[in-house]
Amino acid sequence: MSTIVCKFGGSSLADARQILKVKDIIESDANRRFIVVSAPGKREKSDQKVTDLLYLCHEHAKRGMTYDNIFDLIEQRYLQIVEDLKLDLDFKPQLDEVRGRIANEGPDYTASRGEALNGMIIAALLGVDFIDPADVIYFDANGRFDPENTQIAVAKRLTEHERAVIPGFYGSMPDGRVKTFSRGGSDVTGAIIARGGAAKVYENWTDVSGLLMADPRIIDQPNPIATVTYKELRELAYMGASVLHDEAIFPVRQAGIPVNIRNTNAPDDAGTMIVPNDRLDEPPTTAITGIAGRKDFTIIALEKALMNAELGYGRKLLEVFEDHGINFEHVPSGIDTISVVVADDELDGKLEDVLEDIRAICKPDHLEVHRHIALIATVGRGMAHHPGMAARLFGALGAAAINIRMIDQGSSELNIICGVEADDFEKAVSAIYYAFVEG
Repeated sequence: MSTIVCKFGGSSLADARQILKVKDIIESDANRRFIVVSAPGKREKSDQKVTDLLYLCHEHAKRGMTYDNIFDLIEQRYLQIVEDLKLDLDFKPQLDEVRGRIANEGPDYTASRGEALNGMIIAALLGVDFIDPADVIYFDANGRFDPENTQIAVAKRLTEHERAVIPGFYGSMPDGRVKTFSRGGSDVTGAIIARGGAAKVYENWTDVSGLLMADPRIIDQPNPIATVTYKELRELAYMGASVLHDEAIFPVRQAGIPVNIRNTNAPDDAGTMIVPNDRLDEPPTTAITGIAGRKDFTIIALEKALMNAELGYGRKLLEVFEDHGINFEHVPSGIDTISVVVADDELDGKLEDVLEDIRAICKPDHLEVHRHIALIATVGRGMAHHPGMAARLFGALGAAAINIRMIDQGSSELNIICGVEADDFEKAVSAIYYAFVEG
């Protein structure tokens, strides 16, 4: 039997109606053996996520305040789910245990209970085993994820179960304390379980039918992305495409397991397949895969005569940023010019000190700062195979009267990044999209 590992997000498990959809999806394919679950998400826009309520309980407990009224909301939510699912399950003891322990536990234990409680309910609904991830997902004494020992433990445990539900988001420290991943960590758990179970595919079920070629808040009904490589996903996710971050699926990327982004509310949609490069049998049919971008960048531009003849000039410049604890994004350069692109939140409160050090150490002839910059990445494995890509992209921006402040292209020819004024961001994304999709 081939193994499929499924992860269902909070919107897919928000109430009994959604959970029954999940049950139908799981039971429609016998290969869906291991199910990773999130805590219940919002039922409607004004609703609260269970995890947010749990964090609020912890904050009250930390300040010596009662949190019973908040936990009552959580308890009512789970008891309603159990009742609506018509489960013969006395769930009050589990809820009472969590309620009692919050006052004496840290934030990680408290936050993780949303997934843990939901996992118990869904395991009971499906009639399958429950695996506590604290028993198989490990962090070291410094709180860093321990992939090697986790892989061994997960692979061994999964062989002992035909089917199981595993809560997402958490594991354990060497002393047994619960430790959570960063928020969104259920995606990480799903990837860990998929790798440990040597899955043929990792299905990540959410409330959208895969990735889109552009932000639907900018482009009306952008085309879906049928297939994307891990490399392309990393470029798109880094620049703002937010359905699934590449770092969250590193375990399956490492193992070469494809990921299928699916929609719980439209299970017949094919969604998006995320695959290793070597799994592609045919060359891409489109020049670009997707467009993504972010605002709030600053360009620090230097000019100095004979810069290219001054050994170590670039190193000295970047050491200024390193000394101030600042990460940079891009470093486009010319024979006598070099620019450093930095996210505004990295420069917060540090810009004047950075400029002072650049003047003292690098002694530029001219130093200029460009604020309110947006970066846009046009990404596609087909770009290297289509002549005239750059001309088409920049021609579209020129026709839209958009001034380009920066250009950078990776050596792999996988993407072209351009910087524009933040006020032109949406117009620039539209110009690029329609130049390639309908041009």
